[in-house]
Amino acid sequence: MNASGQSQFALFKTRRFLPLFVTQFLSAFNDNAYRFALSIMLLTTLGKDQGGVLNTVSAALFILPYFLFSAFAGQLADKFDKAFVARRIKFIEIFIVGLSVLAIYSGSVPFQQFCVFLAGTQSAFFGPIKYSILPQHLEKEELLGGNGLVEMGTFVSVLLGTIFGTIAINSTGGKELVAITMIVIALFSYWTTRQIPDAPSAQPDLKLNWNIFGETWNVISMVQQRPEVFQAILGVSWFWLLGVVFVTQIPLFTFDSLKGSEAVATIIFALFSVFIGVGSVFCNKLLKGTVSVKYVPLACLLMSVFMIDLYFAAGSASSISVEGQTTTLGALLSSFHGLRVLFDLSAVAFFAGLYVVPLFAVMQTRTPYYLRARTIGANNIINAIFMILATFASGFLLAMGFSARGLFLALGLANLLAAAYIIRLLPHDILAASARFLFRMFYQVEVKGLEHLEAAGRRALIVANHTSLLDGPLLSAFLPEKASFAINTQMAQQWWVKPAFALFELCPMDPGNPMSLRTLVSALKRGKRVVIFPEGRITVTGGLMKIYEGPGAVATMAKAKILPVRIDGAQFSPFSRLKGVYPRKLFPKITLTFLPPVSAETPEDLKGSALREFQAEKLYTVMTDMVFKSSNIDQTIWQALLDVKASYGGKRIILEDIQRKPMSVNRLVLGSFILGRKLSKLTTGQKYVGLLLPNANAAVASIFGLYAYGRVPAMLNFSTGAVNMVAACTAAEVRSIITSRKFIEAGEMHEDIALLSKSCKIIYLEDVRETVGLVDKVRGLTQRLFTPASLKACGMVKDPHSPAVVLFTSGSEGVPKGVVLSHRNLIANKHQILTRIALMPNDTFFCALPIFHAFGFLGGVMLPATTGMRSFLYPSPLHYKIVPELVYDTNATILISTDTFLNGYARVAHPYDFRSLR
Repeated sequence: MNASGQSQFALFKTRRFLPLFVTQFLSAFNDNAYRFALSIMLLTTLGKDQGGVLNTVSAALFILPYFLFSAFAGQLADKFDKAFVARRIKFIEIFIVGLSVLAIYSGSVPFQQFCVFLAGTQSAFFGPIKYSILPQHLEKEELLGGNGLVEMGTFVSVLLGTIFGTIAINSTGGKELVAITMIVIALFSYWTTRQIPDAPSAQPDLKLNWNIFGETWNVISMVQQRPEVFQAILGVSWFWLLGVVFVTQIPLFTFDSLKGSEAVATIIFALFSVFIGVGSVFCNKLLKGTVSVKYVPLACLLMSVFMIDLYFAAGSASSISVEGQTTTLGALLSSFHGLRVLFDLSAVAFFAGLYVVPLFAVMQTRTPYYLRARTIGANNIINAIFMILATFASGFLLAMGFSARGLFLALGLANLLAAAYIIRLLPHDILAASARFLFRMFYQVEVKGLEHLEAAGRRALIVANHTSLLDGPLLSAFLPEKASFAINTQMAQQWWVKPAFALFELCPMDPGNPMSLRTLVSALKRGKRVVIFPEGRITVTGGLMKIYEGPGAVATMAKAKILPVRIDGAQFSPFSRLKGVYPRKLFPKITLTFLPPVSAETPEDLKGSALREFQAEKLYTVMTDMVFKSSNIDQTIWQALLDVKASYGGKRIILEDIQRKPMSVNRLVLGSFILGRKLSKLTTGQKYVGLLLPNANAAVASIFGLYAYGRVPAMLNFSTGAVNMVAACTAAEVRSIITSRKFIEAGEMHEDIALLSKSCKIIYLEDVRETVGLVDKVRGLTQRLFTPASLKACGMVKDPHSPAVVLFTSGSEGVPKGVVLSHRNLIANKHQILTRIALMPNDTFFCALPIFHAFGFLGGVMLPATTGMRSFLYPSPLHYKIVPELVYDTNATILISTDTFLNGYARVAHPYDFRSLR
């Protein structure tokens, strides 16, 4: 399955892939059918010694064109339409096959060997096309699966071609059968090539270098300048070295170590080829379509494990054979040691397929499109060098007296060194995989929106909020590739920086030197993703700090996309700078949220300070939008309150009123359950319940109590008079009103209540309180202990879009109008405030504005209660002398009020340094 959940085999249904796959399959079949048919002919006519030498020459002649012509073939594929070049090559292949057929009948060994060279030549010219065309026709998430299928098809076709060529040439009319089959396949292959969709030129103005040796040196030098690509090429070349040794030595291994027949050798070769294909296909499922080499070192190590075990298994399996008799396949399958040999061979092949496919994908994805074919050409050249070395090295070791079994052991030990080398070459992938494992284990890290990284393209400036010292390692671990990281020059000199940022390429920059930004611009222009924290330092408020314009200028100059990333949860860790502000957790849950990329374009007419101001403001908007869009607004008020409890604990004080009896989260939950149950019985069958209460803890407990039992509070504006309140109740279909005798007496609203009682049932909290007994308290305590289950049983609404409150206009312009706000509305408003204002958990709100007021309800009650801040509720905003004194007394940092009241407080208050929300 790829990242989209679609099986990679679905590619066989597309014209983007199937014609190329079939063409490659048929070509590999033809090449191997001819080579092995020729091999059998040479052994039959010239004998084992001379025929064996000529077969070795034949193998070298087939590989030689890869060294000679791959560089030039890469040029052709980059300069011209790849599908066009493929058609021409396959058209020429028809004539090469015709010559090969004549060579079979001619009996001329030089002519036959020349045709082997021609077959290798056409394969060398087609090689850069088949791998460089895949990224043009496939989506990136399909690339790994496509490569796996091509590898599978190649090895299966090699197997079938080998079997066909070996068996067919010895049959009656063998030459005719081989000849007709090759010609038919060549013609059909040309037809399938014509079905390949166009693949437009990557670099039409490329000037061809006809000096094949000079161009060979050029392409090798070119790939060496891209370490990741060159390392991948070395890894692929090592795979072909292993493959050549195994494929060529399986017959000798079967005859000498297992005492098996040619049929057993064929079966073992088939098993080896099939399991390379299985490993190649499984790779896509394992990586879920993501191009990554994180399993390459492990696959390489496991190949060594099974190669070494194969040596010992084959030694034990020699006891199966009976002297003078060949070992049959049945004998192998009926023996534990025989099964162990077959299992080891299958495992080596499986992990070889798993090993090589990601390396091909790395070559394709991390090479500029206009160099892709030449890069594949360079890969083919180095592959050829490795295969030739493998051929000579294995021949030398065999001449020194090594058995095929001993050769496999030597290869397994050499592969251990290769695995160590790969681990050294690919430290990012190894470290990143380890870091991801540790982060997920300890911090339960969740990554969202990673698909937006691909949407941002190669030139992506990744900007993130800075919550803790974990932020850099977190991003480097979960980014799919090594990125550059902008770091202060002075910090870069600290001893701990290099180990902590081992997964990044550090870009030290001096904030006081604008020219240092050019380092980041250069990295972006090279297609390197760059990570930067626009705040420049770790937050000390929990929210966004000042945003500097530098990153915006970098994105503009590089014409890069800005990719915002929200880091959430790390502020609770010991690695933040919020000790005493947020509760510390050793291992808090951390979430990384990637948002859609944003363009960095700026108006052309802006210059100087105006441009810098625009860039800073735009980046600040991007960051605040990021914080809001990644916030959880799809929750109810109760769910937000329980999040506060989970973060700060149930003893967190969030409410206080003029009675000066602080209310904790636990106490609010307990009071809400007890009061809510009583109120629900008094309002059976009602959805909207009127609330006529002052700013007090009891009012907030009543609101949450109504929420718990599926009721919606309608906040009555008692300042508008009885007539307007009656109209409001009629509009909201309110049949019951919750109030307080003490409040009615203090406000001298007896006449108002008398009028309201004609249409509504009046419920006094004092009367409700008198009915609360020990059983109610025990029940409430039990409900508090099992809050989520209790809320579900009580009938609390779960839908964030459901109504949460009804607020009314003042009625100054006619009959009061009701406005219904949902839970989601209130939570969204809260997060909008938090993105723009640096509120801190230790802030204290002073709310003198009545809670029937929209600002008083949201800013004075819901915002602090659902974020863990403290709110002091005062019943009247008109006490101009008392309010400023209480602000001092309660150490309030935020005063919830309006301009009118604030001006009144300012006339009587001493100068006071507090922030105000308006």
